Parts: sequence; C-alpha cells; structure tokens
Amino acid sequence: MSGGPGLESLVDQIISVITNDGRNIVVSSAVAKSWGVLKGFDQATNIILDESHERVYSTKEGVQQLVLGLYIIRGDNISIVGELDDELDASLELAELRGHPLKPVIH
Repeated sequence: MSGGPGLESLVDQIISVITNDGRNIVVSSAVAKSWGVLKGFDQATNIILDESHERVYSTKEGVQQLVLGLYIIRGDNISIVGELDDELDASLELAELRGHPLKPVIH
C-alpha cells in the first residue's frame, strides 16, 4: 500500500480520526466490545475503518456514541489520525465527560 505518511504502521491498530468537519471517529474495543481497527487505505489516504463509532461531545450531557460499523472516510476530509491507547480509553467515563464540539478545520 502506498498513501499517507505513516499510515502503514496503523493498519490493524486501534485508532482515532478527527475529520475536517470536527467529527471524532474511533475504532476501539472499549466502545465496540470487539477489536475495531484501521483496515486499510489507498494512495489518496482514503481510509477504511471497521467497528467504528462517532463520539459526539456536548457541554450539556455526556459523550454520545453513534455506531457507524464499517466506515470509509475520504482522505481530503481527514485532519488527524492517531493510535488510541485502548486501556486508557476504556477507563474513561464517557457518560460523565462534557466538552465543546470541535469546530471545522479551515485550510
């Protein structure tokens, strides 16, 4: 596979993706109760995620998690991709967390 810099090392890993429109997509066993992972990518850095969830943040209520399942994100909509510490993520009380939603990235 050729594509985005460093993505090779994240294939079959548990990751978090921040999109240009401010969405936080995670593939995490803590959320999915299974091993969700980055399944692959292409030369345009389009990525395929398995067992993915979107985390929706709010200042009024805890983090909501929307099940996405198998999900493709276009490379031109990706702002950040990073490996997720599954143990640390599992220890978070997401229902208790509050936060402002991310604003869109302006290029």
